[in-house]
Amino acid sequence: SDLFSYDQFHEKRSRIYRVNSGYEYLGKADNSLYASTSLKAGKAIQESIPGIEEVAILRRGFDGDAKVGDKTVPLKGLWSNEAIFKVFTFTLTQGDPLTALKNPFSVVLSETAALKLFGATDVVGKAITLLKDKEFTVTGVVKDTPKFSHMHFEMLGSLKTREITEKDNKREMQWDNMWMAYTYLLLPETTDLKLLQDNLTALAEREDKTVQNTRIKLVLQSLSTIALGEDLNNSIGPIMDKNVIWIIGLLSFVVILSACFNYTNLSIARSLRRSREVGIRKVIGALKSHVVGQFVVEAIIIALLALGFSFLIFIFIKPYFLEINPKLTEMLVLDLSAKTIFYFMLLAAGVGLLAGIFPALFFARINAVQVLKDVSALRLFRNLTMRKTLIVAQYTISLMFIAATLIGFKQYKYFLSFDLGFTTENILNIDLQNNKADLLAKELQEMPEVKALSKSTMVTSVGDYYGTRMKYNDPQDSASVYFNSVDENYLLVHGHVLLAGKNFKAMAEDAEESEVIVNEQMLKRFNIGGLDPMKALGEVVTIDKHKLTIIGVMKDFHYGKADNKISAVVFRHCLGKAEVINAKVISTDWPATLSKIEAAWKKIDNVHPLEAKFYDEEIERAYGEFSAMIKIIGFLAFLAICIASMGLLGMVVFTTETRLKEISIRKVLGATELKLIYLLSKGFLLLLTIAALVALPVTYYFFDQVVLASMAYRAPIGLIDLLIAVVTVMSIAFVMIGGQTLKVARANPAEVLKNE
Repeated sequence: SDLFSYDQFHEKRSRIYRVNSGYEYLGKADNSLYASTSLKAGKAIQESIPGIEEVAILRRGFDGDAKVGDKTVPLKGLWSNEAIFKVFTFTLTQGDPLTALKNPFSVVLSETAALKLFGATDVVGKAITLLKDKEFTVTGVVKDTPKFSHMHFEMLGSLKTREITEKDNKREMQWDNMWMAYTYLLLPETTDLKLLQDNLTALAEREDKTVQNTRIKLVLQSLSTIALGEDLNNSIGPIMDKNVIWIIGLLSFVVILSACFNYTNLSIARSLRRSREVGIRKVIGALKSHVVGQFVVEAIIIALLALGFSFLIFIFIKPYFLEINPKLTEMLVLDLSAKTIFYFMLLAAGVGLLAGIFPALFFARINAVQVLKDVSALRLFRNLTMRKTLIVAQYTISLMFIAATLIGFKQYKYFLSFDLGFTTENILNIDLQNNKADLLAKELQEMPEVKALSKSTMVTSVGDYYGTRMKYNDPQDSASVYFNSVDENYLLVHGHVLLAGKNFKAMAEDAEESEVIVNEQMLKRFNIGGLDPMKALGEVVTIDKHKLTIIGVMKDFHYGKADNKISAVVFRHCLGKAEVINAKVISTDWPATLSKIEAAWKKIDNVHPLEAKFYDEEIERAYGEFSAMIKIIGFLAFLAICIASMGLLGMVVFTTETRLKEISIRKVLGATELKLIYLLSKGFLLLLTIAALVALPVTYYFFDQVVLASMAYRAPIGLIDLLIAVVTVMSIAFVMIGGQTLKVARANPAEVLKNE
């Protein structure tokens, strides 16, 4: 309900479309789409394609510190043209929506941002300083973006400002600079989407001629499919992949279905007790429809009572569920509305109908003669009774859930302990937040707990990528490579292994970039030095039009996450462009040490809170979605095994009650308790064995060929992982079966037989 509520507050939502981009370089297509476009694409669509009502063009990069007098407040924002208020329903409480972003150096503040800066919202006409030294005029105040919006901002800056501040930046309006801007179209009701898509394709083909070796395609996406849809690259806000929702929804349905099986199973198990009731009702005139109605209504009432209990459990587990992954907290609220409650009541009624319809039909078909017979032995498929089929189905589901949880958890632990090719232990990564690296480094160096420091522009191996283009000898041979800009201490702090050559030397911040360190994959990609690290030294490559000399070759390491293949990577010299300080910290009192680091941070920046995380924590966070899925499946496995076990217990009780006379006679004739337990339990253990033989191969195939198939590195699925699931289920089942049968086996035969 929350996810389908995204962007519903926009009055023209059904007519709003975003233009996404596909990227191809040197004939190598990137199969994924990007949510972003170039600024040039937005402008070209606005100027050359007819039949579009409005074009809103946005760009990231308007985050920063806003200053008013002595007050400094960090704000997050977007650049935008004036059409944003015509396309979207972002309501201005102050200012004119038609002109608020028309002029350069205009800014629109959210109500919260205005209160932070001025303590009031009536601030149109006032000045604030942004982009370090540029004065902007407040031309409007907009209501805070709703929770269920796929884009969020605290301020909007006039996009025309960039025509002045970036007039010397040739990349600003290039066709292939498609990484930071977003284009939204407001279309008339009668728009032919196929014709519009054809026009976008024709536009792309024309503009592709303005760049070398690059092809870009433009693709329409409706507003309603953005927040709950495909997780595109460069998304402007949080996205929940619809496949995740389908998977969790399917698993939830399986658990509900298992509960329905359970209810059906237990209802039929009670057939001896209720068959007489049904027979008598039929004798005095009850029709089949009356019997069906009775049992269906009973099942629906039980389901509605279960809904009441589930609401109480929901209130308790809601905060814990949202804390499983930061993305859930960011995207969901999980507040119940009257509409949602109504849907849940319909769901409960549907579940009750599904669970009760078979027992209802079952009892409606018996006649007065059959009421004294064992109707629980009704044949469903040749030699299988209904109750046996249901037990096998329930335990198959339970085994699959448990095995999936164990395999997933093993894979998660494998990722966390994966050898990345460098050291992460006790390295604290501190986000500089546009502060000077040397100022903080000076403070940290005075602490005895800080053993070493380095600087970089990013943190590798946690899912972030910085890409660029590189050429070697052939001017036509260009490749995408990943890079990190580091200082002369980075390799030592992180334990990177140099196979040949040397490290960077300390240089002035304004020095010209001239050297580069590459990994083994880079040698393979361009066949540098015949793949000999020593021969590669001194070779010159071109990166971002800079001629750089290879001074070192390092051993391959995992630049991306552990489920991706090793990539071609270069280390560049950061030369004052550092965004992260990597501190090697050794301490016996971590709270005190972290407090000292925070105090050092406040000396250089008392506006922004310290943002520092240990490398191992960042790696763990990188696999947060994987961990969340394991926890959810594990919880569902717990529910499934509980449901199946209760169903099995009911069947055991039923079976033992119907065989009391037989057991008593056997005991009188000399049968031991052990033999009686074996006699009563062997049928159920056989059913569990059948469930295991079905569940384990299916689970193995699903993980081996579907879930883990695309992962470059993965933990092997061992036989022990599958056997643990079997042993767990068998143990629980044996305790229940053994406990109940032991109770019956120890009963006094005289007490049973005297009543016969």
